[in-house]
Order: sequence, then C-alpha cells, then structure tokens
Amino acid sequence: MMTNRKDIFERMRAGEPLLKDDPEYNKFAEVVAQTIKQVVEMNATAHDVDEVRRRLSLIIGSEIDESTAIFPPFYTNFGKFISIGKNVFINHACSFLDIGGITVEDEVMIGPRVNLVTENHPLDPKARKTLLLKAIVVKRNAWIGAGATILPGVTIGENSIVAAGAVVTRDVSANTVVAGMPAKVVKNLKGLEGSVQ
Repeated sequence: MMTNRKDIFERMRAGEPLLKDDPEYNKFAEVVAQTIKQVVEMNATAHDVDEVRRRLSLIIGSEIDESTAIFPPFYTNFGKFISIGKNVFINHACSFLDIGGITVEDEVMIGPRVNLVTENHPLDPKARKTLLLKAIVVKRNAWIGAGATILPGVTIGENSIVAAGAVVTRDVSANTVVAGMPAKVVKNLKGLEGSVQ
C-alpha cells in the first residue's frame, strides 16, 4: 500500500515535532552536519561582506540580495529554513537557530549577538529530546538591538524596535518599542515617522 506521508523536511516546515527516533532523522542530521561545517569554514575564511553573503546564500539555498550585509561571525545550525530580504543588516555574532523557520523581511536591522531561536523542548523529561518547532518572522523595517533573544513562534511587527538585551516571548505589535525580560511595550512609535530622536 502506497502512503502519501510527507518527508521529514515537509513535516518540519509544517511545524510538526521533530522526534529523535523519526525514521528519516538521519536526513536531518546530515544537513545539520553539512551546515555546521560550512558555517565554520565561512567564519574562518570569508574576509568581506560579499564573500559572507555568497557563502551564506549557499548554506540557506537561496541567493541573498547584494543590498544585504551580514558581518561575520554568523551562526546557524540548519540554515535551510532561513529567508533574508533586501537591504537587511545583520551585525557580528548573531545566531539563527532556524529549524522551525526564520523569515527576515526587507529593511531589517539586527544588532550584534542577537539570537533567533525557533526550537524548544517539551517539559516532560521523557519527551525532552523532541524538538518543538515554531517559526520566527521579523517584519519590514524592524530593528533588533544588541544581545536580544527572540523565542519560538514570535513575530516582530513592522517598524518595531526590540531593545538591547530584551528577551521576546510573544509577538511584538507594529510601531512599538519593547524592552526587558520578558519584553514589554515601553513606547509607541506612531506619529514619529520622519522625526530624529
């Protein structure tokens, strides 16, 4: 009997839990091993932003626009579920754990040492090796400050700002500033368009 069961990558894209005993887990593990090798090589040998962009395009499997700049080192554990828009700036030492999917839209700025984490684990100790996957979306013209951490399933709204060091556990509305642990709204940006602060 034929089955229409989706492959492991389709199931991951759909946000299904990733089990260590999945019959196709080795396919996933092979991609992770290859990605880690490519990331180490990129960080050790890429000497300018053009080379980082070229190598990261190979890692993620789609071409990153020449208007986008990524400063090394840059870290990812999977890479295949990252999408980066135009005129994006990603500063040094950012970590994109993208097994659950990361979308960075156009005009986004990401400060140094920012962590985007799309993976979590169940609370039940017996199931703890399972990966729970939820995508992160960073909407157009958002700015994420140095050392911020964005947790699984979060959308950062258009034009919003995540303050340095914030830990974002829930969606951030468009045109707001969030700060703290966990991050909370501290300012509304409506009406500030065009002003210099």
